[in-house]
Amino acid sequence: MAMTVTDLYRYPVKSCRGERLLAACVEPWGLAGDRRWMIVDHEGLVVTAREHPPLVLVTPAVELDAIRLTSPGLPELTVTIPRDGDLVPVVVWDSKLLATLASEAAAAWLSVVAGEPVRLVYLDDPTRRRTNPAFSLDSDRVSFADGYPLLLTAESSLAALNGLIAAGPRSAEGPLPMRRFRPSVVVAGSAPWAEDGWRLLRIGPTVFRAVKGCDRCVLTTIDPDTAAKGKEPIATLATSRRWDGKVWFGMNLIPDLPPGAADGAAQEIRIGDPVEILDQVDRTDGPPR
Repeated sequence: MAMTVTDLYRYPVKSCRGERLLAACVEPWGLAGDRRWMIVDHEGLVVTAREHPPLVLVTPAVELDAIRLTSPGLPELTVTIPRDGDLVPVVVWDSKLLATLASEAAAAWLSVVAGEPVRLVYLDDPTRRRTNPAFSLDSDRVSFADGYPLLLTAESSLAALNGLIAAGPRSAEGPLPMRRFRPSVVVAGSAPWAEDGWRLLRIGPTVFRAVKGCDRCVLTTIDPDTAAKGKEPIATLATSRRWDGKVWFGMNLIPDLPPGAADGAAQEIRIGDPVEILDQVDRTDGPPR
């Protein structure tokens, strides 16, 4: 069975709701418009839905030179891209970099959602942040995504996981939708967990390196429609996909784009595009790296 892309998502604001796309431009640091905005505390440390689940109910919409935010119980807010705003130091996991501070109105609006004082920042220059050098090239860059430009997940692997959940003690929490895992690209037509062994693949016109499996956190236990917390999928992954003290689902991708991609020559991928595996290894146990 031929593999194809069945879903594409971007997440304009880190930890907020994703946007399903029919097509997306692939930039060196991720899909165009993906995680260029981030919520931080007064010290510049990243604030996520892991600690503040209501953030998953914030729906961002990318507009020309602005982003529009909606959330239950709050008025809609449009935030202009801060072209001449103050640069402030921010920290996202192991990365320290500068980002542009957004408006006070955005800070006040998001502070209501988070339940504590926060600020909104914009990554005006996406070349500032490197990917993990242990799994990438010196030239690789990433936006405010957790670690890598794109995350791929497979429908067959989710079906296998949901089967395990259904047979377990927390069957009432399943089946889980793919949105729990916040993928960039979803594919169909592969065997369950085949993505563990992929090393190089082509999606539509674009070649990607599959550099590292994705170790999952408690964000996957938060219902994206209600912000309610559960135990799945972490509980079941811990019994079936646990290595190195972590649980794994999905594969991180880095695009190999032609020269000039950072200057507007990015390639487009679409739902329905074919997926071709160019290089793979036999990976049946151990973390997908």
